Amino acid sequence: MKINTIHDIKIILERLKENEEITRKFHDVEAKFLSILNYRDLFETLLGSIQDTFNVPYVWISLIENSEASNLIKYLEMSDVVSGKMNIIDIDSLQELIGIDSEPLLVNEDLRDYYKLFPDQKKYFIKSIAMVPIYFDGKLIGSLNQGDMNENRFKPGMDTSLLERLAMKVSLCISNVTAHEKLRLLAYQDPLTGLLNRRALDSALKRELVRSNRYSNIISLLFIDLDNFKPVNDNYGHDFGDELLVYFSKNLLNVCRETDIAARYAGDEFVLVLPETDFKNADNLINRLRDNINKSPLRNKSKTIPVSFSCGISTTSEPDMDTPAKLIKKADERLYKEKSKKKKDETSYKQGNVSTNIISFSK
Repeated sequence: MKINTIHDIKIILERLKENEEITRKFHDVEAKFLSILNYRDLFETLLGSIQDTFNVPYVWISLIENSEASNLIKYLEMSDVVSGKMNIIDIDSLQELIGIDSEPLLVNEDLRDYYKLFPDQKKYFIKSIAMVPIYFDGKLIGSLNQGDMNENRFKPGMDTSLLERLAMKVSLCISNVTAHEKLRLLAYQDPLTGLLNRRALDSALKRELVRSNRYSNIISLLFIDLDNFKPVNDNYGHDFGDELLVYFSKNLLNVCRETDIAARYAGDEFVLVLPETDFKNADNLINRLRDNINKSPLRNKSKTIPVSFSCGISTTSEPDMDTPAKLIKKADERLYKEKSKKKKDETSYKQGNVSTNIISFSK
């Protein structure tokens, strides 16, 4: 009996020591990421620390589509490390998997339904998984996920108090990071249209040129200017002029891919950067943009306001188009030529000499 008592005491002491060690590790992880104020460093530090400190083979983040965090991340440049350990999921699918409770979920049987949580639908070699819901301002925005090849690592019924503590700290940290990232984004975003501003365009275009050179891909740049914007302001007021700019920006985004870059350059001037796009496909995008505008015209009360624009295109497939300044200058020159041609055609029309020439975007 005495031996059993001593044995029991040793077991208790060993468990206490293990718990102290786990608590210390959690404290170390928290200390590393609580002071971070940007998403990239947060995810890299958070995921890496959990993986290394607790020897967890797979650690990744799932974020709900169109949540404030996921929308911000779309505008921010994330590292390849983060992109490979993060996925976007719709809210219904996430709630179907983890339920509506805020407690961590442990699963070690039939994980096939949870593949949709994995980045790029990767089927990790795991036999148990822990999912910790993440909240922002009281709303579910995603989950922090850990996977192991040991089916007993995350076994249902295990104590999840430390995971709950981690979820609370991660949620708090994401709230702080989001606030700071929103302020940082304001420096790169046009406040009226929501498009990138000129400063952000310069940075993004430099980045795309580096990628273009590395992978030998063609970039097309479109310089767009609204026709007769001043008369709209004069006749309908500056508030409606702002409506026109917002309307045009939304139409731009509607024809863009996720990889395209849309920016408000200045006033009623816009720039589109189209990675992996040649001149012909850039021209096709302009035609789609014009079709969209014709199908959904801008209205002021009961009156339809005609919206037209001019465009110049440059591409990296042309000689000596190897810097942002050269691409923009060449597209701007072609834009000016097109506007001049339009004015000439309008003058001919008013004088009764109607031109039958069709304006194109040829080089």
